[in-house]
Amino acid sequence: MSNEMIFVSTLALMLLLLLRWGFRTLPGEEWQIIASLPVSKNISGEWRGINLTYYGLLTANAYVIAVAVFLVLMEAIHVPLEGTAIMTLSILLICVPASRIVAIIVEKKRHTFTVGGASFVGIIMAPAAILLINRILNSNIPIVPAMTAIAISYTLGEGTGRLACISFGCCYGRALADTHPLFQRCFGRYSFIFIGKTKKIAYERGLDGVKVVPIQAITALLYCVTGIAATLLFLMSHFTLAFMLTIAVTQGWRTFSEILRADYRGERQISSYQIMAIISIILAAAVSLLFNSRVSGTESVTLGLASLTPPVLYSLIILWMAVFIHTGRSTITGSTITFHIHKDRV
Repeated sequence: MSNEMIFVSTLALMLLLLLRWGFRTLPGEEWQIIASLPVSKNISGEWRGINLTYYGLLTANAYVIAVAVFLVLMEAIHVPLEGTAIMTLSILLICVPASRIVAIIVEKKRHTFTVGGASFVGIIMAPAAILLINRILNSNIPIVPAMTAIAISYTLGEGTGRLACISFGCCYGRALADTHPLFQRCFGRYSFIFIGKTKKIAYERGLDGVKVVPIQAITALLYCVTGIAATLLFLMSHFTLAFMLTIAVTQGWRTFSEILRADYRGERQISSYQIMAIISIILAAAVSLLFNSRVSGTESVTLGLASLTPPVLYSLIILWMAVFIHTGRSTITGSTITFHIHKDRV
């Protein structure tokens, strides 16, 4: 078995085991809040707390998985680490704030995030960012292969990131009883039941304790399988096919899946996110036609894995911490904390 097949098979096994665990456990009430930190005391002597969430932890995990895969794929096509690092930083600086800004514009909510909106901004900005980096560094980063690496990383990142949505109870599906009988038969055994009044599905729609379409699980599984298949195509030098596969599946599913979702997507019958998804497919096709997909040299996953040096791994840890701090501090939920002494242990 080649190194490429071993890498892809190992990655697939790890992701599928992670998803299996998440689907079984994360709808539970105890899997929303990790901890509560006391920040100030009220006049009755109780502490007001800031909640740290599994949403932030799982989102940080997804970012690190996406960036690590991106680094490996870019090194595999012999792109210097300097150029890859600048690309990564540029995309993160654009897309992380965009996940909140787009949600504010579309949903009129300041305390939520949208990965779909961030990915749309990324697809628009990434080709220009690559061209600018090529000019500044006098490098020759190939547009289509680089965009393919970005698309694969996004696909795997959003696939694993859907576990965060399950934990928080957002991006949820419709009540199973309100769907077509065909969907009821398909998802009867595999539906989600969210528990907990602080889950978004509870306070926004009152669907806690109700069987709902497991839309987050379907998305996660579909995206991870697509990302794995596209990774294999990438390592076989089929860049355009891998690029269009990831964009067509993720954005096509984004467009279709909203008929099975019950969370707020804006006031229009066709949501802004569905329009963004359709435009993303068109833009991806245009990029594929406009730019050459060839690269010099043979793709080597061994070379890619060798790029994960200690400084790179330390950088990924810093990224994890930054994303967790940014997305893990809950502004929706609150807590009241009291402390006491176990007098029988003194």
